[in-house]
Amino acid sequence: MNLSVLMSFAMMAMLLGCSTPSEKQEPLHVVFVTGDEEYRSEESMPMLASILKREMGADITLCYALDSAGFIDPNRSDHIAGLEALEDADLMVIFTRFRALPMEEAKYILDYAESGRPMVGFRTSTHAFKYEDSTMMYLNNEWPAKVFGQQWITHHGHFEDGHGELTEVSILAGDHPILKGVQPFNAFSWLYHVDGGEWKLSGDSNPLLEGRSLRSNHEAEGRLDEFPLTNPVAWTKSYTGDRGKTARVFFTTLGHPYDFKNENMRRLALNGIFWALGKETEIPETGIPTAFAGPYEPNNSGFGDKYKKGQKPVVIE
Repeated sequence: MNLSVLMSFAMMAMLLGCSTPSEKQEPLHVVFVTGDEEYRSEESMPMLASILKREMGADITLCYALDSAGFIDPNRSDHIAGLEALEDADLMVIFTRFRALPMEEAKYILDYAESGRPMVGFRTSTHAFKYEDSTMMYLNNEWPAKVFGQQWITHHGHFEDGHGELTEVSILAGDHPILKGVQPFNAFSWLYHVDGGEWKLSGDSNPLLEGRSLRSNHEAEGRLDEFPLTNPVAWTKSYTGDRGKTARVFFTTLGHPYDFKNENMRRLALNGIFWALGKETEIPETGIPTAFAGPYEPNNSGFGDKYKKGQKPVVIE
């Protein structure tokens, strides 16, 4: 084919608004990092990932805490398989609790956070790590406070997990794209304290939703001056690490497995993912569609053997 013919094809493609094969965008790669022994992130995150695959067409990697036989074991705190996927991820979604990963695994998460790429975090990621080694202890409190906005402090009480809604969620900033289609709702998550008294959300944290505890140990103990009944439950912020690269961050302290049965919780999470990726203009006025892409019947929250046994990692293609 001579040069004049090639130029004619190129001109026609431009006029028709077409793109040549080399200009086609690759699907975004979203990596979900799970590993908590209380809130069934091994069930809620694959559910969200399936919806995201349908709505965005993203490539999905799910990382789990696995036992030596390759079965999901959220009680194993020293191993999460597949974290090397973060090296080429466009977004990290993290829902971990008190992990003590070996440095060769934790490094993937830490390097990602320093890369300037976006992050979305859920509930116990305010205490994503728990190390006894003094050289690693900065990851217990200092790191999540800087990256996500706050560390673990306290909450208002469990009160028969999963048997009643314990937090009333209201809108603080209704014009934010993450809140498109999100209506006030009640959550099964008991309210985390992140702001008030001696504590403040870090950096440029911008609260979007507020929770009001419907039942509170701190109220019963007369400590509401330290831990008020209302606190932010979702916010945006930025994180600029040692490399000087700034990342978008969306975080919510909600995340009980039953919360995700509510379409408003799913919409909040999905809108937050789109926003973190810089795709807020693609969020419809009614929010990202939230219909389940498959069954979602999670186990209740709880420690010990409350998780589903014999589960192999879910692969979403």
